[in-house]
Amino acid sequence: MKPLLQISDLETLYGASQVLFGISFQVHEGELVTLIGRNGMGKTTTVRTIMGLLTPRKGSVLFKGDSLEGGPTYRVARAGIAVVPEGRQIFPNLTVRENLIATAGNRNDALEPWTLARVYQLFPRLQERERNLGTTLSGGEQQMLAIGRALLTNPQLLILDEATEGLAPLARAEIWKCLEQLKAVGLALIVIDKNIGPLMRLADRHHVIEKGRIVWTGNSDQLRAEPQILREYVGV
Repeated sequence: MKPLLQISDLETLYGASQVLFGISFQVHEGELVTLIGRNGMGKTTTVRTIMGLLTPRKGSVLFKGDSLEGGPTYRVARAGIAVVPEGRQIFPNLTVRENLIATAGNRNDALEPWTLARVYQLFPRLQERERNLGTTLSGGEQQMLAIGRALLTNPQLLILDEATEGLAPLARAEIWKCLEQLKAVGLALIVIDKNIGPLMRLADRHHVIEKGRIVWTGNSDQLRAEPQILREYVGV
């Protein structure tokens, strides 16, 4: 079966500084895969390259068999990839409801599309606070809002960059529960996060990134069998 997303030999630079050195991995429909590693190793750069915010010097990004590298970011979104960025980046001067519907659309004609009602069912607190401005929400509520906003674009692949960073334990638990539900309905996910325990429970495959290279790939059982990988490259 062909992968939904195929990343091959990505080399990406910031100015004259090369950050990615031949990144390659794939995601199949319904899979949850991780990119893990210490800060500054190239995880977010990989996401920015996938989303078209950076143009690789070399390599390819194929989504459903179509090439995306070097194209405009809106084409990536229309193709069916959504991102929940690090720092959430919600619209501060819009209400919760306005944030959610600002970019909503069933662009790929999903048979059971994400709607405002469905997002409110996933995150009831957003409905309770739908008239509040985004800046008045807690960190956990803002992350729920960022996820809900991404889901309302009806993606086939959702990327979450630092999904639970800085959140209180109860909020983190709610986000992990959400990701478990999203995987259960067949949404493909790429997750970047430092909380290894939940990732080990949910992920189909892990990719460890060190200095712009993938230095280890395997499933959770294989990662448990090699604890030195986490000690050496993740710091856990």
